Amino acid sequence: MNIVIRADASDLIGTGHVMRCLALAQGWQDQGGKAIFVLANKSPELEARLLSEKMIILYLSVKAGCHEDAHQTVDFTQQFAAQWVVVDGYHFGAEYQKVIKDFGTRLLFIDDYGHADYYYADLVLNQNIAANQDLYINRETYTKLLLGTEYALLRREFWKWRDWQRVVNPIASKILITLGGSDPDNVTLKVIQALNLLNKDNLEVNVVIGGSNPHYECLQREAADASSAISLHRNVSNMPELMAWADMAIAAGGSTNWELAFMGLPSIVIAIADNQKAIAAELDRQGVIINLGWHQDVTIEQIGLRLRELIGDRHKREDMSQKGRKLVDGNGASRVASQMLNMLA
Repeated sequence: MNIVIRADASDLIGTGHVMRCLALAQGWQDQGGKAIFVLANKSPELEARLLSEKMIILYLSVKAGCHEDAHQTVDFTQQFAAQWVVVDGYHFGAEYQKVIKDFGTRLLFIDDYGHADYYYADLVLNQNIAANQDLYINRETYTKLLLGTEYALLRREFWKWRDWQRVVNPIASKILITLGGSDPDNVTLKVIQALNLLNKDNLEVNVVIGGSNPHYECLQREAADASSAISLHRNVSNMPELMAWADMAIAAGGSTNWELAFMGLPSIVIAIADNQKAIAAELDRQGVIINLGWHQDVTIEQIGLRLRELIGDRHKREDMSQKGRKLVDGNGASRVASQMLNMLA
């Protein structure tokens, strides 16, 4: 059983689309299948990660998202006799879906905010907390919707943590910073500068940055001069361990939020992409995170203030942790893979 996954990663769009597709591919592997990733751009770090997970990688020879992209994806689907095509990215729309469906294969379309004019896919997956049917009124009668955090795609390294219990310390002294795979606007620097305002020398800070982050040297210099003990980590594969280590996190508003919720890690969230705003707002409304809003609008001083408050508020952190654990149970990838298998029966 083969599936073809069409997703992209770059400095501009980050790695989130490919990494959540990796979670789905792992769920498919557990059902006895194989996954073939079709990518537009080469990234040595991402390629190494996918190969380590026994994924097959192919590259397009045409522009991402164009008509020829869809036809080349169909060609790869034929080549590997794949039963499903999985498509994830905002540059794939209704016409792209139609080309895949006209070929006759099953199609899973991963979507965050109803960005396509029409949906031809067999399954539309929106794992976000604000997902609802109104986003997908313009769809085929056969299109089935998988909506909400029960379908949140968590990678295999998280699965063994399902029964783990967090201990919430009176004072948060261990802080995790993770602001996406690329962080083109260097919001990570802003957060480190906010930590320096606290003048706390007892803080331990782990900063996770992706391989496509262009600011590594700048962040190294800032971390070396900081008042707290700050360690930088690139291309980590032990994210659950770092989340278990931390008392709280400062994160971007993307798919990492489902990992943080699953690990019960209280988090301050900064939106660094437009599609993160609604997710962060709803998570804040439900008391799962503290949402600081759009990264350009929040000041270093405001980040520092909210940090100081949450560091000392054990009750608030306990409440956030419990609400997060209730929201995401870690079984999303297997649920989606099972839905795909059932439709082949």
